[in-house]
Amino acid sequence: MIEVIVSDRLGKKIVVKCLEEDTVEDFKKMVSLQMGGSSYKKLVLQKGNSVLKDHITLEDYEIHNGTHLELYYS
Repeated sequence: MIEVIVSDRLGKKIVVKCLEEDTVEDFKKMVSLQMGGSSYKKLVLQKGNSVLKDHITLEDYEIHNGTHLELYYS
């Protein structure tokens, strides 16, 4: 289990527990449950300047314990 920090542009910050083997789509589903409301399909996650694609695992993006991701809404 790893903990990933997700913050949106409104200043809301959450910590999501997940596995490195989870896909970005699976991770978005967990984020949408914790954020309360928005459909995971409307969430866009970024690490640095790159937008994360749904079918790739967190491990492939080198997302580990304590990694910070930015959340945007489409």
